[in-house]
Amino acid sequence: MIGLDGKDWIRQVQDFRKGKDEFFATSHESPLAHGKTHTLKMLRYFPPDPKYKVHTMLHKYDNPERVSMTTSKGTRQQFHRLGYFEFDIEGRKVKLQAYKSTERESNELFIPFRDGTSGKESYAAARYLDIEEKPDNNYMIDFNYAYNPYCAYSEDYVCPLPPKENRLDVRILAGEMNYHG
Repeated sequence: MIGLDGKDWIRQVQDFRKGKDEFFATSHESPLAHGKTHTLKMLRYFPPDPKYKVHTMLHKYDNPERVSMTTSKGTRQQFHRLGYFEFDIEGRKVKLQAYKSTERESNELFIPFRDGTSGKESYAAARYLDIEEKPDNNYMIDFNYAYNPYCAYSEDYVCPLPPKENRLDVRILAGEMNYHG
């Protein structure tokens, strides 16, 4: 994604969304297929907007803390809080904590968040970003790839809820919108 701008970047976002729509409509692993037949109503997205792409650094903690996140079912899931991103968006300085699961190996950082669109234009409980871990700590957070957790589509799924420190007081008008199935 770094280095892409203009039409190439918009095409990449649109291709990603098209692939997700196709997966949701056709895969037996789709959360919409979980225990029922379905016809997909198109997933809804905010229009791609480059102002929701931010370059930032991960400020790593010397000793990542093990934290417990409440889930959509009231249970707990364990994560390591690796560090935080700090950047300006919508004219405000914001801070987002980055996590890694303690239950599976992954080279991705997990960023659950809520913002001013939560419960209105976007799913009330959370949206997520998964970002590949970078050895040089230079990142591009692209909220145009923010997605709803599977529990937005089916109560059969258990999804971690963002901790208080990942509740943003700005509206992120990017990524996936609320699903009306």
